[in-house]
Order: sequence, then structure tokens, then C-alpha cells
Amino acid sequence: MNKSKRLVELIMYINDKRQFTAKQLSDEFNVSLRTIQRDLLDLQELGVPLYSEVGAAGGYTILKERMLPPITFTEKEAIAMFFAYQSLQFYKDLPFESDSISALNKFYHHLAKDIKTRIDGMKNRMVFWTPTRQQSSPYLQSLLEAATQQKVIKVKYDSLKETSSRKIQPIGVYSQNGFWYCPAYCFKRLEVRLFRADRILNLEESEEQNNVDLSSYDVINWYHFDENEESNPLVQVKVRFTKEGFRRCQMDPYLDRHLKKIDNGGGELNMSMRKNDLEYFTDYFFSMGKQAQVLQPPEMVNMIKNKIEDLMKIYM
Repeated sequence: MNKSKRLVELIMYINDKRQFTAKQLSDEFNVSLRTIQRDLLDLQELGVPLYSEVGAAGGYTILKERMLPPITFTEKEAIAMFFAYQSLQFYKDLPFESDSISALNKFYHHLAKDIKTRIDGMKNRMVFWTPTRQQSSPYLQSLLEAATQQKVIKVKYDSLKETSSRKIQPIGVYSQNGFWYCPAYCFKRLEVRLFRADRILNLEESEEQNNVDLSSYDVINWYHFDENEESNPLVQVKVRFTKEGFRRCQMDPYLDRHLKKIDNGGGELNMSMRKNDLEYFTDYFFSMGKQAQVLQPPEMVNMIKNKIEDLMKIYM
């Protein structure tokens, strides 16, 4: 086995073992101790974080992050990887943000000069516009890790009505219109609720052991979580839009798939939504003024009327 191939397989081996001795490596790769020791020095120079201890119980330990073996990319794959990250450039916060920047810098640094020139020429000609928000979401990575590990966490959450401490079990995180959201099971409300990540003021691990089995749910299907349908039933919503209102509503990816265009250039929305979401979408449709007319459910129509009456009191 030549040296370059052996170094790649060494990286894969020590990533798996995490703790090992030079003798173990020597036996595994059928080379001398002296050769293995030189290989380990080469890996350290390449940036593999190895820590060694001397003595009878000594050996090597790989610190913190695992190192991946070298991967080759075609020119088009390299450009695609670069622009995959570019699509996130307007987000104020990202999970693994510092690692993403570090990875992109390493990736760009090792590209051939002509590919760098090609990327530089395309960089400002293909932009993924996302509204830039000032609100910070510092706990994205912790929320994502808690969702992956199905862990219960304790958060201090600043809702519209109050700031309270809650125990939640995240399902995942997703981004929409520049904001990050986290659907999670709330142990205070005993149901799945949607939390905006920038409104989480503090986050810490919880000693709660009785977590909910959310293994069959992910961010895509969380809305169909049906354990508490009786307390949060589906409600049929119907809204009619002017031409301008229809176009505005098309910009919302959640509502767009339920829209139907009508002859006058306007459109209608017919969809089922959870009862807990009525208040949020009442505010949304109310903000559209004459561009949207809520037809049903009666509960939402009455909420619109109450908002109009409250607004009139301010200007009387």
C-alpha cells in the first residue's frame, strides 16, 4: 500500500477508534512502528488533532472533531458546493455558522485559479434573496442537536403575551422569510407548538426524562402531528383576494399551494388549518386590508370585525 492511500485509510481508522496505540496501527496496516509514527506526524501536520500520552497506559486520542479523508470534486460539483452555501449569505444566524465559513474558506482556497475566477465572476450574478432580519437566533445549533437526539430542553420564551420558562422537545428547525422556526412538543401546553427561534432568550438542558416519542416526525410532516387533534382540530378557511392580494399571498410558500386563480385576476384560498393557527393568520389577512376578504370560518370573520372596531376606537 502506498503512503498516500495509507494516510487516507489511517484517517478513517482513527476516526472510528478515537483512542488507539501505535502498536495497534502497526499491526492493522502491517508496517513498522517507525513508519506509523512518521505517518501520525504527517497527519498532525495536515491538521488532524491528535493528543499523545506516554507510559504503559498511553497511546493516542483524536481530539474533538473528526477529520474526513480527502474527497475529489469535479469542476461543476465544486461550483455547486460553493453556491449551495451562497444561498444562505443573507441569514443573520445559521446552525454551525463558524464551521460553515471555515469549510467554505478551505474549499475556496484549494480550488484551481481558473475555477476561482469563474466563481468570482458568477458570485454577484446569481443571488438568493432572503429578507435580512435584525433579530438574533443564537440557539439554532442547540435546537437542532436536541431535535436529532430527541432531548428535552428548558427555554425562556418571549411570546406575544408573556415571557415564560418552558420545557420543550424540538422536532427540528426551518427557515421562512428570513426567520427561523422550531416546532416542538411543549410540556406546558401538552401539545406540539411552533416557536420562533429568535424569541428564545435562554436555553439549557433539562433533567426531564419522560420525553415524547417523536422519532416518526420531522420538520416536513410536523404539521400533521395528530396526537392532540381533539384539542387542536382542523378548521376550514376560505378567503377571497383582489388581484394585488392574490399576488401578495402567492409569496407565502405555506399558502401558495392552496390558492386558486379566478377570472377577474384575483383568487381564492381554500384550506384546512389547525385552530391554534387562526389567530396568526387573522393578523396576516387583516394586514392586507381591502385586498383580502375572509369568508369562513365565522370565528375568523368575528376576529377581523373585532380588530376593525378596536382600530376605529383609536381614531375616533
